[in-house]
Amino acid sequence: MQKGFLFLIFFIFFQSFGFSQKKETKTAYFASGCFWCTEALFELIVGVKSVESGYTGGSTKNPTYEQVCSGKTGHAEAVKVVYYPHLVSYEKLIRAFFDSHDPSTKNQQGPDRGTQYRSAIFYQNEAEKEAAWTYIKQLKSKGIHSNISTEVVLFSKFYPAEYYHQDFEKLNPDNPYVRSVGLPRIKAFKKKTKIPLHE
Repeated sequence: MQKGFLFLIFFIFFQSFGFSQKKETKTAYFASGCFWCTEALFELIVGVKSVESGYTGGSTKNPTYEQVCSGKTGHAEAVKVVYYPHLVSYEKLIRAFFDSHDPSTKNQQGPDRGTQYRSAIFYQNEAEKEAAWTYIKQLKSKGIHSNISTEVVLFSKFYPAEYYHQDFEKLNPDNPYVRSVGLPRIKAFKKKTKIPLHE
């Protein structure tokens, strides 16, 4: 009787532990040009819970879109990616990040130019920093890019962008920029990446 009761207690504990592990989320921060595009690309990845557009990497507090567009805040248009580590690893997010843009063009992605459109990985700990540099070294050793301008910098603070920037591509599929820049980036990403994506 006592053994059966103890077994039941342990069973419930490990079931609860496994469930909590599956609910655990982590956060990552990336910049790769216009955040409308970056947000839409990361939302495709299986294991990503949510993506939020915003600003990071600069010194101006609570920046507005107009201020960031001026290039004087030091901030980049970036995304906050909340993900389930048991479904997608940080290393895979880095791979997807590089699959989704051209890291060789400094301060530019497509028609967008300026420091606010730079390629950057904002790490939160040494493990993330090491993962980023390890993958960059792999890309360089394979000669995939002649030059990689991606910055790997310590994360400081993320400022969410204005509400009308959130889910922009999803809510504005007929927007000229989305049709001419955003959708082609998504198409190219789907063709290139081997990371599991939603249909």
